[in-house]
Amino acid sequence: MSTEWKEIEHRIYTMCMIQDGDKVLLMKRPNHLGFPGYLAPGGKVEFPESIVHGTAREVKEETGLTVSNLIFKGLDEYVNPKERVRYMVFNYWTDTFEGELLENPPEGALMWVPIDESENLPMQDWFRERFQLLLEPGTFEIQRVWDADLDKQVAMTVTRTRT
Repeated sequence: MSTEWKEIEHRIYTMCMIQDGDKVLLMKRPNHLGFPGYLAPGGKVEFPESIVHGTAREVKEETGLTVSNLIFKGLDEYVNPKERVRYMVFNYWTDTFEGELLENPPEGALMWVPIDESENLPMQDWFRERFQLLLEPGTFEIQRVWDADLDKQVAMTVTRTRT
């Protein structure tokens, strides 16, 4: 058995789309925090917590809401062969939550946005590509290949499964 996998760095993150009827909860991240624009709450999974618990913790920290009944929607991963890094974002969806939104959220202003108006909002390309997949039936896997020398994405594959 090869031990080559031990030389690869894995970074694990999570994101959760929270839906309430025809609206979704998005945060408007300011430029100084990086990844500016609208996106769903999420963040880094802390070792050794589970990915689902990391998702719930991140949502609570960023929004004040307690989520449950999380449905796994898919994986969006970035593979950087030169630097031997695999950055994995586990994506969830829920319509089950309780609590009140934070008055001064740490990651950006929180807004309930009508789904049919969301496409007009400024978003990072990677989130825009993922947005509709989070709302469709089934699961998805997105694999992006990053070229460290060019400092850009050079390939992307989207695989969908239906339920």
